[in-house]
Amino acid sequence: MGTAASAHVVVIGAGVVGVSTAIWLRRAGVNVTVVDRVKPGSASSTSYGNAGVLAACSVAPVTAPGLVRKSPKMLLDPDFPLFLRWSYLPKLMPWLLKYLSHANDRDTRRIAGSLTPIIYDSPSQHEALAKGTDAEKWLVNADYSFAYPSKAAFEADAYTWMLRRLAGFEPDVLQGGDINDFEPALSDKIGLLAVMHDHGYVRDPGQYIAALAVEAEKLGAVFVQAEVKDFSFADGQVSSVITSQETIDCTQVVLATGVWSGDLARKLGLAVPLESERGYHIVFQAAEHGPRTPMMITSGKFVATPMRAGLRCAGVVEFGGVDAPPSKAPLELLHRKVRETFPNLTFEKEESWLGHRPAPSDSLPLIGEIGASGVFAGFGHHHIGLTAGPKTGRILAGLISGERQNIDLSAYDPQRF
Repeated sequence: MGTAASAHVVVIGAGVVGVSTAIWLRRAGVNVTVVDRVKPGSASSTSYGNAGVLAACSVAPVTAPGLVRKSPKMLLDPDFPLFLRWSYLPKLMPWLLKYLSHANDRDTRRIAGSLTPIIYDSPSQHEALAKGTDAEKWLVNADYSFAYPSKAAFEADAYTWMLRRLAGFEPDVLQGGDINDFEPALSDKIGLLAVMHDHGYVRDPGQYIAALAVEAEKLGAVFVQAEVKDFSFADGQVSSVITSQETIDCTQVVLATGVWSGDLARKLGLAVPLESERGYHIVFQAAEHGPRTPMMITSGKFVATPMRAGLRCAGVVEFGGVDAPPSKAPLELLHRKVRETFPNLTFEKEESWLGHRPAPSDSLPLIGEIGASGVFAGFGHHHIGLTAGPKTGRILAGLISGERQNIDLSAYDPQRF
């Protein structure tokens, strides 16, 4: 690639992966231009709307053994947080069959083992990225708890906890009066808390991403608000990025536009089985009598996180593509589960949001160079985008600047499909 001074990398996407890559590239002395349709941290970006947790222990994929057998009942149960826009099913089906093919013990252990290296040290990776910048103030060290209705429900989740233990995560288990001592806001319908220490969260993901982008600019990165249309190549290597505003010459490209990366990857001859797993959140603004630290409410599969604006309750899974408007049923279920879990919650007003988790069919992100094209993938992080973003950016910057990597990247090979 030549020296860092002669290189010019175009990062497509100003979410957490994109801005992290830009910062680490600039720290290595590499010239960077970041291109996105929207401003960093804006409400229409996926990085804006997550649950905010630095979920270092979230190694277990959704495709656990038994999912194929259970999924029809899940879809038909109005109290289960899995939804499908049935009109989208014909388009979804090829991806869904690939996705469900991994719902076995061998693949689940393999996927969990491959997720572990990019998320187990998430809090320290975020600290390394943000320390000494204006973004640092949004980071909080905190416990991360899993709330179960009963000990039996926790024990029914034994397979997932086995995967977490294999990754080095062991919970403190609280029952009875210890639950109320730990978190007084919880309803008496919560019979067990599994508490993970040494985690963290972001008090305002949108502001955090925006502050990281400001830091990248301070370091010399250039931000361009435009839509990427195509690439130009010379002798098989990317030579420019064609946008709606201008053509930008480059030596390398990082593709980090989440679920929208699939269309651009196709221009490179790469067909990635990638779908939107639609996620919702509700922010209860100026909330009181909510949790003091983030917690996953397992009965509703949502995370409640105390943020700057109020209590953000984020989660639920819906398949329906990127174009359809928000559905009512997921938000209604989220409301119902929040009221059940935090019966004394008060707030001034609420705001709902829909975003798109980029879900590859094997639940593993794409990280690394696409062939010898000079285009590097950094997308497909499913549920762990915020968690893994800084480390992914660091890996990509290292690959481009010639740093030796101390992690086996074969599991994330963009051409594995």
